[in-house]
Amino acid sequence: MIIGVPKEIKTDEYRVAMTPAGVNQLKAHGHRVRVQAGAGVGSGISDSEYRRAGAEIVQPAAQIFKTADMIVKVKEPQPSECRLLRPGQLVFTYFHLAADKPLTLALMKSGATAIAYETIEPESGGLPLLTPMSEVAGRMAIQEGAKYLERPMSGRGVLLAGVPGVESADVLILGGGIVGANAARIAAGMGARVTVLDVNLDRMRYLDDVLPPNVRTLMSDSHSVNACIRTADLVIGAVLIAGARTPVLVRRKHLKTMKPRAVMVDVAIDQGGCFETSRPTTHSKPAYLVDDIVHYCVANMPGAVSRTSTYALTNVTLPYAVQIADRGIATAAQEDIAIRRGVNVIGGKLVCRAVAEAFGLPCDTF
Repeated sequence: MIIGVPKEIKTDEYRVAMTPAGVNQLKAHGHRVRVQAGAGVGSGISDSEYRRAGAEIVQPAAQIFKTADMIVKVKEPQPSECRLLRPGQLVFTYFHLAADKPLTLALMKSGATAIAYETIEPESGGLPLLTPMSEVAGRMAIQEGAKYLERPMSGRGVLLAGVPGVESADVLILGGGIVGANAARIAAGMGARVTVLDVNLDRMRYLDDVLPPNVRTLMSDSHSVNACIRTADLVIGAVLIAGARTPVLVRRKHLKTMKPRAVMVDVAIDQGGCFETSRPTTHSKPAYLVDDIVHYCVANMPGAVSRTSTYALTNVTLPYAVQIADRGIATAAQEDIAIRRGVNVIGGKLVCRAVAEAFGLPCDTF
C-alpha cells in the first residue's frame, strides 16, 4: 500500500501525522510512504530525516492525494483537500464530524473512507487515539488559562497560584475525563483551588483518590454549575461524548453571573463546544470577549506544542495504521472492533450513528 503524509494546511497547525520511526516501520512491512516536502518542519523534523527512514519526498500535495491508497493526517481535510479525495481512498485522521456537517457531506460525496482517530474504541473501552491529545490539551488548558488571566491578555489580573497573604484563583473544570483530570493535576500543582464537576460517581471517587487535597469533586447538575461558575476565575470545558456533539453546559445567561474578565477555555470546541458562546479560534487569534468574559477556544490546542504532540500521536496511531495497511480496511475492520468503530464514512455512506443523529441523516451499517 502507498501511504501519503501531506503537510497540514489548517491555520496554525504545526503537527505532522508521521514520524521517521513510523515511516521506518511501515517500510519494514513492505509499504511505500510518500511525505510532502516540509511536512515535518513545524515539528522539528526535516525532509532528510524522512529520507533516511525510507520515505519518498513529494513536492505538491496534489501528488500525495493522487497516488496514495491511504492518507494519514492530523486534522480533518480542509475544503481544498476534500476536492482531491477519490472513491475507495482511505483517510485516517481526526475528523470530529458531529460538529461539521459540510465536511460530513463532502466526505460522503467523495466516496472516500473516513477512519476517525477519535472514534477508534477497543472492546475494553477508552479512546486510545484521543487520549494523548486530551492529555496535552488538558495540561495546556491551565497553561493558557493562566496566561489569559493576566491583565495584558484582557483577563482579571489574577495569578493562578496566588502569593502569601493573597488567595489563589478558583478553577472550575467541567468534566473529569482525561482532559479534566490532566487540567486538575496541573492547576492543583500550581496552587489553585480546583473544583471538578462530573456525572460519574466512580470517576469522581477515583479522582478524589489520586488528586491532591486542593481538588474537590462535585456532582454535575444545573445547581452546581450555577453555583460554581459564580466564583470561578478560570473555567475549563472538558466534556466529551465519543463521536457526538458536546452538550452545552454554560449558557450565555451564566456569563452575567461570573466575575468580570474571568476566563473560559473550551477544550471541547472540536466537538462543537460546551459553552453556548464558544466559536472556534486559532493560535494566531485565540481569544475574544463576550459579556466581559474572556473566551479561549482554539480548535487545535496541541498544535502549539507540535513536537511533543506529533510524537505522542504517532505512538498511538501507528499500530492501527500498520494494521489497516497490512490487511486493508475491510479485513482490518472485520478482525478488530476498534477499527470498525473508527470508520465513520465508507463508499458514500455514513456509518457512525452519533454523527448521523447529530444531523438527522440516515445511518447505514458497516
